[in-house]
Amino acid sequence: MDSKPDSTEGIFLTLEGDDGVGKSTQADLLASRLEQRGRTVLRVHEPGGTGLGEKIRALLLDKDDDAMTPFAELLLFEAARAQVMEEVIEPALARGEVVVCDRFTDSTLAYQGYGRELGASLVRSTNDLACGGRYPDRTLLLVLDDDTAHERVTARAADGAVDRMESVGDAFRARLRGGFDEIAAAEPERVHVIDANGSVEQVHERICADLAGLLGTAGAGTENQTKPPRRHLSCSADSGAEERS
Repeated sequence: MDSKPDSTEGIFLTLEGDDGVGKSTQADLLASRLEQRGRTVLRVHEPGGTGLGEKIRALLLDKDDDAMTPFAELLLFEAARAQVMEEVIEPALARGEVVVCDRFTDSTLAYQGYGRELGASLVRSTNDLACGGRYPDRTLLLVLDDDTAHERVTARAADGAVDRMESVGDAFRARLRGGFDEIAAAEPERVHVIDANGSVEQVHERICADLAGLLGTAGAGTENQTKPPRRHLSCSADSGAEERS
């Protein structure tokens, strides 16, 4: 989507990518920059963001649970998504807010469809049901070079800062990254690949440049506007202890 939507409509943005690429950091920076432009921002993560969603998140991230099947895992993610869509995201979009979401349906497709090998067709069907056909206006897929990605994941594992969803092997991660590649190739108008190598500031500027036509984010850092309040809901497999970024 290259044109800026009508100002009365909400805009739905998602950040996607493998663990450790910097999604959470970049989502925070983007939300702040949009606020500097006078936009009302809802910053969310998946899964969670509602009473039900937080309970589901706890189940999904429990490192001691080694019995959960891939299909059960998929349905739990979709249940949390259905709840947060109806209770939180859709109302925010109806109010004309910008929703910045850390992970959404593409993560489910990549992790469960490709990583867990449940199949893309099945996961697309459950995604459609859970989100009611509402997909992001723009998805930013953050991508690191393989060596840097491996170093970050290894470092997090060594620090013990991993949850159940991060405790996967190299073969899983290879399928996961291949899945994200296929998603980007299939929907180039919606999914824009962002180089996540370099400094946090460099990546942020790449994101703002990508969104400039859609949101007018370029140069926002130099403006001094009154910020509307941001609503930040923990709806992420990343929230709670430490966010997966």
